[in-house]
Amino acid sequence: MPSILITNARLVNEGRVLDADLRIENGRIARIDSGLAARDGEQVVDAAGRWLLPGMIDDQVHFREPGLTQKGDIATESAAAVAGGLTTFMDMPNTNPPTLNAEALQAKYDAAAGRARANYGFYMGASNDNLEHIQRLDPKTAPGIKVFMGASTGNMLVDNPETLDAIFRDAPTPIITHCEDTPMIDALMKQYQAQYGDNLSAEQHPDIRSREACLKSSQLAVSLARKHGTRLHVLHISTADELALFERGPLIRADGSRKQITAETCIHFLRFDRTDYARLGNLIKCNPAIKDVADREALTRALVEDIIDVLATDHAPHTWEEKQKPYAQAPSGLPLVQYALNAALELVHEGKLDITQVVQKFAHAPAQLFDVAERGYLREGYWADLVLVEDKPFTVKREDVLSKCGWSPFEGTTFHSRIASTWINGQLAWDGSQVVGAANGQRLAFDR
Repeated sequence: MPSILITNARLVNEGRVLDADLRIENGRIARIDSGLAARDGEQVVDAAGRWLLPGMIDDQVHFREPGLTQKGDIATESAAAVAGGLTTFMDMPNTNPPTLNAEALQAKYDAAAGRARANYGFYMGASNDNLEHIQRLDPKTAPGIKVFMGASTGNMLVDNPETLDAIFRDAPTPIITHCEDTPMIDALMKQYQAQYGDNLSAEQHPDIRSREACLKSSQLAVSLARKHGTRLHVLHISTADELALFERGPLIRADGSRKQITAETCIHFLRFDRTDYARLGNLIKCNPAIKDVADREALTRALVEDIIDVLATDHAPHTWEEKQKPYAQAPSGLPLVQYALNAALELVHEGKLDITQVVQKFAHAPAQLFDVAERGYLREGYWADLVLVEDKPFTVKREDVLSKCGWSPFEGTTFHSRIASTWINGQLAWDGSQVVGAANGQRLAFDR
């Protein structure tokens, strides 16, 4: 593998922006310094003052394999991810079959080998009847255990109180939760169907999957984590109401200790709100629901104030045809990996986030939270997962979407920054216009 020298870059890393050069050797970052001279035969990339970021680590995707590959698969969705500067993904267990034991977990790793363009980890799922498999889980084989404390696909809604308590007591890895109260949602759905009948639409979605349902379930998860001292990560926070549950401050404290209970929000909660349902309808139907302008603004502030620790996508593709069904039949989820970093960088252009904060929430924090070895930073010796960003506006077009579903909720949106290059393990994977090279994503190692 030839060495690569990236010169004249503005490195964004660990709260700083540094003008420097970066050398890649054998897939890793070999040297970071200023004024590095090119060696014979070395490939030189002139960054020309553009931002060079550590690759983004997306801690929440649904790549749909196995069993739902008409919507997406590991190959297609990881290609979309690297086009968007996401170099590592952690995939959810609600596939068909669900990932509820070590054998199903290994099968997903086997399916990704040689096909994933980004680095990969797979969560173990929880159900009412797989507690023994959770207790036996090798913590080095999965980033965490996913608990659906709300409606989900297949046999993955954990609603048995004793089982739920035992999972929080015995989990050998961090627990990550989808928090919505299913009985409350079911009751509201019946109420709205009776009121609106065939006129029920996506505009009622944030009322049916209500903020109260989110808060009640998040409160339960936090109380169980406090009871058992469990490391808990609450996914896709969508309401201002839930923010009071979480500690303000950095993920890694000054004394080196780490927050026990952490929170994530997703890019669609920062770029859309209730007013967008009239325009986009089921295309932005997701669980939990996108809610009000005030929630969007509060979530953005919570990132700045270190109440929310991680930014992710919850990438969940569905076919265009499925999304055209009536509201009650249309599935929930959005394809997001290809344009998530662009959307996050819009917050920088708008003065709502700093570029170092985007890197902290989208790269450093997932690595810290899930003990990811040698990724998520621009550090000598770490794997060279890199993203070169340039300030060059472009408009999202359907023909450019790489996800298998073939559409994006951002179609027609003009972003002010584009992904000029993405390197995965030191190899160019995206050249600014197309995916290049062979799939060389690696299985994640967890430093536990």
